[in-house]
Amino acid sequence: MENSIYVALSHQMALRRQLDVTSNNIANMNTTGYKNQRMLFTEFLTRPGLHEKVSFVQDRAVVRDLSNGAMTQTGNPLDLALTGQGYFTVDTASGPRYTRAGNFRLNDQRQLVDAGGLPVLANNGQPITIPAGTTDVKVSGDGTVATELGPVAKLNIVTFKNEQLMTEVGSGLYVSDEQPEPAPVETKVAQGLLEGSNVKPVVEMTQMITLQRQYMSAQRMMDTEHERVRTMLQRLGRSV
Repeated sequence: MENSIYVALSHQMALRRQLDVTSNNIANMNTTGYKNQRMLFTEFLTRPGLHEKVSFVQDRAVVRDLSNGAMTQTGNPLDLALTGQGYFTVDTASGPRYTRAGNFRLNDQRQLVDAGGLPVLANNGQPITIPAGTTDVKVSGDGTVATELGPVAKLNIVTFKNEQLMTEVGSGLYVSDEQPEPAPVETKVAQGLLEGSNVKPVVEMTQMITLQRQYMSAQRMMDTEHERVRTMLQRLGRSV
């Protein structure tokens, strides 16, 4: 008798989680390098009776859309975008982290850093330092950073066998238990461009409205079922 309420409640819990993910997508639709996310749901079956099966909803994981976002030209030579698969590598107190956001700058030590001030790493594992007195910074498609004095370093651009297993740790950074691999040769660095979010605002707003309606529908079903049970118990009480 309570199964229908439990099923509706599991549906509401899944909808609430999906609503949180959709809201996060909308909040990050202007975030550099952000990837749209979706919930992955599965059916969870139980057998409370001899011949009865009850189907619940269970959210398994968050899946990221790994397609490239739109490229915006900025003209800033330290703004970099990746076309294709791959991630820039930055250094943190907890070890290397990986990002698609290429809005870089120089700090007081003339190190190339990300928007949060974390050093961008070269393929030798060291921060990239632009020599003092140089002004013309060029970055080639393969990630080689050079000035008018010649090559300085090469960006450490990597990828992973299963990018969906990467964990988001905030500020556009990811970590993975897998060992990084060199990005495919097709991956290129574009200078003076930034990769935008691949979130489609109209799609996400429509999704949010749909989720809210589904949540309200599940609530109405629970209210109806609760009223049915209450009425049944009242009638049984009067018949005793």
